[in-house]
Amino acid sequence: MSKFIWIIMVALAGALLPIQAGLNTKMGKAIESPVWASLISFAVGTVAMLAYAGVSKQGFNFSELRNVPAYTWLAGILGAFYVTTIVLAFPRLGPALTFGLVVAGQLFISLVLDHFNILVHAQHSINIFRIIGMLLIIAGVVIIRSF
Repeated sequence: MSKFIWIIMVALAGALLPIQAGLNTKMGKAIESPVWASLISFAVGTVAMLAYAGVSKQGFNFSELRNVPAYTWLAGILGAFYVTTIVLAFPRLGPALTFGLVVAGQLFISLVLDHFNILVHAQHSINIFRIIGMLLIIAGVVIIRSF
């Protein structure tokens, strides 16, 4: 796929996060448990990914699982923490502030990972433009919170 298509896909994925949060929050209220709503969300996502893996006929080398670094398994825990935190925060903070903070946190950590070449393909140093971009995101969150 072209880079343009990937840009559209990533923007779409980001745009769908507040909708996912709203749906998970509604489920959490309906069943009276945000934690169980998060678990159900992961279960449905697991079924969807199993279906996609089956339809796309992508291979999977089970024998290589033992060679995967142990710390990579933390990704599932981080995903569960993220979804559950969003389900709990969304009704308290609202979509704009919740996801403004999500974007600010993502951008900050992304800049650190890029700069120190952690978990990335290519290193990108922090520079004045990246710092200004980060400060503009933080300013946006402050403005959203203030008004």
